[in-house]
Amino acid sequence: METETKSPFTEHLGELRDRLVRSFIAVGVGFAGAYAFKEKLFQILTAPLVTAMEANGNAQMIFTGLPEAFFTYLKVSLLAGIVVATPVLFYEFWMFVSPGLYRNEKKYMLPVVVLSIFFFLLGSSFGYFIVFPYGFQFFLGFANETIQAMPSMKEYLSFASKMLLAFGFVFELPLVLTFMARMGLVTVPFLKKNRKYALLLFFVGAALITPPDVITQVMMALPLMILYEISILGARIFGRKNPLDEETQPDSNKASNSTEASSDRDDSAE
Repeated sequence: METETKSPFTEHLGELRDRLVRSFIAVGVGFAGAYAFKEKLFQILTAPLVTAMEANGNAQMIFTGLPEAFFTYLKVSLLAGIVVATPVLFYEFWMFVSPGLYRNEKKYMLPVVVLSIFFFLLGSSFGYFIVFPYGFQFFLGFANETIQAMPSMKEYLSFASKMLLAFGFVFELPLVLTFMARMGLVTVPFLKKNRKYALLLFFVGAALITPPDVITQVMMALPLMILYEISILGARIFGRKNPLDEETQPDSNKASNSTEASSDRDDSAE
């Protein structure tokens, strides 16, 4: 009598479902806790804009629809819940990826999770403390005696959340490229050879993500250039050896390495 076994694809779907459920629960818990401090959180989020507006003699925000303030506070709480749940989100993501790694590579998963959180918070902090003050001052500079800036709560939240999440995720670049180098998908010579194309993509991507002004575009593209160089350094240190070195090994060594790799895969699958 044959025993029924799940296909690998079905198992992966089941694992993905479980990890998504845990991620949604973490975000929900963070949302519930953040809603109790919704007004304080919105005050913190709007602090760079309020400071820039005070310098121009106006520090008032408005809401143009009756339910706008209510839904804005809900969205602020959700955004804060996502930020609070980032350790769980990154952990679930990297744990979902880990079965594709060798046993000796899995020891890097905890540092990867910690570094993912660090780079995300670093990118969001860079956007909040560096980009926002200069960007808001630039936009408010168009106000005069007859034109006054009166940003609404909904518009500001949409702008700020998009920018903070964008900066948080783009700062993951060194970690992603180093991980790809570890998997053998990219190499240091490849990254060096395509540096000029990467720089072009950074400026194009910054132009698409940020508002249509040169200041914020440059302030996103320049850190990406630095992060790309850090990625090359990470790929050099943690990347997989050059495949050409493996081709020069004797056949017996190749077979031995293949057997060890297969054993690692089997152990990780168990």
